Amino acid sequence: MKKTDFIVRFAGEGGQGMVTSAEGLAQAASQVGYHVQTFATFPSQILGGPTWTQTRISTTLILSSGDELDVLVAFNEEAYNTHKDEVRDGGIVIYNRGEFELESANSFGMPFSDLAKEAGNARAENMVVMGALSFLVGMSMQILEEFNIKRFTRGRAGDEAIIAGNSKALNLGHAQAENSGFTLGELAPPVRPEGDQILINGNVALSLGLCAAGLQVYVGYPISPASSILIWMESNLTGEGKFVHQASSEIESISAIVGAGFAGRKAMTATAGPGFSLMGEGLGLAWMAEIPVVVADIQRGGPSTGLPTKTEQSDLMTALYPGHGDIMLPVIAPGTVEECFYAASMAMNWAERYQGPVILLSEHALSEKQQNIPRPDLSSLKVEGREVFQGSNGYQRYEGRELSAMPIPGSQGSYVANGSEHDGMGDTTHLAERHIQMTERRFSKLKLLENEAYESRNESSSVAVMPWGGSKGPALEAYEQLVAEGADLAWYYTMYLNPLPRKLLEELKQKDLVIVPELNYMGQFSSVLRSQGVKAVSITQYTGLPFKVRDLVRNISDSVAQEKKESVTV
Repeated sequence: MKKTDFIVRFAGEGGQGMVTSAEGLAQAASQVGYHVQTFATFPSQILGGPTWTQTRISTTLILSSGDELDVLVAFNEEAYNTHKDEVRDGGIVIYNRGEFELESANSFGMPFSDLAKEAGNARAENMVVMGALSFLVGMSMQILEEFNIKRFTRGRAGDEAIIAGNSKALNLGHAQAENSGFTLGELAPPVRPEGDQILINGNVALSLGLCAAGLQVYVGYPISPASSILIWMESNLTGEGKFVHQASSEIESISAIVGAGFAGRKAMTATAGPGFSLMGEGLGLAWMAEIPVVVADIQRGGPSTGLPTKTEQSDLMTALYPGHGDIMLPVIAPGTVEECFYAASMAMNWAERYQGPVILLSEHALSEKQQNIPRPDLSSLKVEGREVFQGSNGYQRYEGRELSAMPIPGSQGSYVANGSEHDGMGDTTHLAERHIQMTERRFSKLKLLENEAYESRNESSSVAVMPWGGSKGPALEAYEQLVAEGADLAWYYTMYLNPLPRKLLEELKQKDLVIVPELNYMGQFSSVLRSQGVKAVSITQYTGLPFKVRDLVRNISDSVAQEKKESVTV
């Protein structure tokens, strides 16, 4: 039987071409119609340190990066020792002969550097490896040759020489694998997805979604893993009425976009946990003065500097309550690369709709992950604008307990956007009745965001699985495996974490147990759900890496068994 799924991991030192190898293989496979997904993890230094990337290729939709490896490509001995136990039975190790020697029944060595030099391009080690992989899984060399031509035909002097060298490197690697005596069987032909597909990572998808929703001003400070959003904006958010600026700090960033939002512009910034912490006071100002802005927090391990280049879902509480006093911000958390696009555009819409700050909560694993997704249909995208005051002077901007039209400086209806408690005009007041009115007004506006979509399956079951953010894919794969084995489980999911869709919350409250897989120690989302009357419990992990499906299958099964035991006891 032909293989329908294939997972390869490239492991070594930063700077040895691991990311290039994984992404190149993914690009080649996606161009001919395979589903692909990459994952990368690396240390925080600029060069060196243990790094690994992974590519999964499948004939069907991919939900996770995969548990076990078909092939491990070890660039050095440390990489082999670190990752060898994740190679499945029958899997293969390709090691960098000359860098180290290995005696193992399931391995063979190739001199990566020597073969690249023989091909005439010392930087073509990744092409040597890709050629070897094509033989091991029976992937047509034509796929890689076409990728090589398409990737390096750039209209530059020397393109032809690079293509020729890469082609020779592919063939040298292929020949080495052919002589090794190893094979994994033939990869089944691709089943091309319907419609146009694009290969993209989460941060680029997020950036495109923001622009599609009408982003005009971006101000940001570089911080991993959000820096690539700033770089993308500097190159692409251009033209009349658009402005991009690299600030000197996160405090400058939040202050600048609050000013842009006050001036009537659609504005946002992106940061990570440490930078988000610095933005608390600015977000409190935007909440208090009712100014639309979007802040993307691309989560990494924390607290403090924490794990700058590892993934985690531990900023949820900070996102909900970033400032002192009575404040609770809207939070949207995409769970897939495709959702990054739609979550970003909706975050911009939400900010305009309720006139206040919105937190777009992504994470490192999504930011770096490349995956093929359907090309977004921009014609179906709803772009919302704020309600702007069009009347005459004498207008009370903050009068009443509900949303009111927002005056724009230079037009009618001038007001004071005040961070102190204020009256209808925006003037400072300490009167108790005004503080009551304004507090209720700020929270009541959240009701404008309660009717968004959510996913559900087998709603009649008394036990549900409900992940959030990037844990969606592994959790869904685990859920589908458990259901196929006969488990009676419901499935719920939404990227709208606050406020939750009203109907979803009502359904969750009826469950005997809601199991929440999430990448943090505290079980933050289940704690939020319990505060809203849901019987929720978390499955937590805080390794800096995504969930493995097999671990979730075991832990969900244990949670269900415990619930049944407690129900019988009661």
